[in-house]
Amino acid sequence: MDQQQVITGVMEQVTKRNSGEPLFHQAVLEVLESLDQVLKRRPEYVEAGILARIVEPERQITFRVPWVDDQGRVQVNRGFRVQFNSAIGPYKGGLRFHPSVNQSVVKFLGFEQIFKNALTGLPIGGGKGGSDFDPKEKSENEIMRFCQSFITELYRHIGADVDVPAGDIGVGGREIGYMYGQYKRITGLYGGVLTGKGLPYGGSLTRTEATGYGLIYFLDEMLKANGQTLAGKTVVISGSGNVAIYAAEKAQQNGALVVAMSDSNGYIYDPNGINLGTMKQIKEIERKRISTYTEYHPKAEYHEGFQGIWSIKCDIALPCATQNELDGKLAAQLAENGVIAVAEGANMPSMPEAIKTFQTNKILFAPSKAANAGGVAVSALEMSQNSMRLSWTFEEVDAKLKDIMVNIYAKTNMAAWEYGYEGNLVKGANIAGFLKVANAMLAQGIV
Repeated sequence: MDQQQVITGVMEQVTKRNSGEPLFHQAVLEVLESLDQVLKRRPEYVEAGILARIVEPERQITFRVPWVDDQGRVQVNRGFRVQFNSAIGPYKGGLRFHPSVNQSVVKFLGFEQIFKNALTGLPIGGGKGGSDFDPKEKSENEIMRFCQSFITELYRHIGADVDVPAGDIGVGGREIGYMYGQYKRITGLYGGVLTGKGLPYGGSLTRTEATGYGLIYFLDEMLKANGQTLAGKTVVISGSGNVAIYAAEKAQQNGALVVAMSDSNGYIYDPNGINLGTMKQIKEIERKRISTYTEYHPKAEYHEGFQGIWSIKCDIALPCATQNELDGKLAAQLAENGVIAVAEGANMPSMPEAIKTFQTNKILFAPSKAANAGGVAVSALEMSQNSMRLSWTFEEVDAKLKDIMVNIYAKTNMAAWEYGYEGNLVKGANIAGFLKVANAMLAQGIV
């Protein structure tokens, strides 16, 4: 059986076993399609059944989360944790609280996390979790009660050397604090079992900024390798959460002009450049819709419909909102408007046809599993600080983050070149991440 038959057979099995999970299918297919030449050179991976094992989670946990709202009514949500692969370290990956969360979403995120974590060079495996709970328009007490109920079940499945969750969409420092407090209350343990913690109780400086800053560090390396620079470029960023805000901040520090950002309702266009002080006030403190921006800056434009943001002419596009936000039509619009680079801050925000459009039009493309690895990298650095009972300075963590992102670009670019896909960072990231995990699995036998 040749390598293509192996890939086809594994993909058929994934589809059959995981029916009704299109996002998971999409994530697996993207990785498997990159491995043809790898399997040709390394037939031992086929003999050891690495592909069949790597697409199957080591453990899947689904549980109910009962909680009481402010009116005294009992509410029930569903909780998830997928512990996908621990070949190179304890499971590591965020928790997402959003109505869209289901088994397919959590599995696709967990699968992506395997390779993203491997690319960081740090000893962390892949996992992901969350709930279909929506924190929006919930009171502080409702969010606290939900988080406490959620961790009351999850605590028995996690630990500093077992599984270390972090935040994601809908889970920030507030939610991590409530969950960590409940974990400590139940177990009596003060350790690095959750990352993204507040600074007074074991958190790391630079963690809030990490994914956004890391995205720009990776983008900067990609641009420099192709004779370009970020300075003077016009940038459009979808989203207005942590990733988007701090990607905008670092892009501005590097001399770029960020002219648009969005939320799930619509987008803001400010030709003079987004005022980040205002954006942080609206999103991090007031927790309001992005339309509020025009109250502070009347000359800025607010438009309903978040996808319209990609009609704005720009040099660089940074999709930082959610999965599959860029389809082929929107990608073609970006290409027509002269975009030179796209770097993914969200997880898998570009559909396959969008990626194909970017590559066909020779647009530099940085895939999420490489470009947005800064968040989990600093989470792993937080784990290290907790283990050593140390607290590094902002500058120390930021320097380590930059080194990690520069190395991820180098590894991704080199893997693409070595396997005959020069310039294709999608395949390069998949191959580089896969090789590290596959070699660890091979060394540990059939487990």
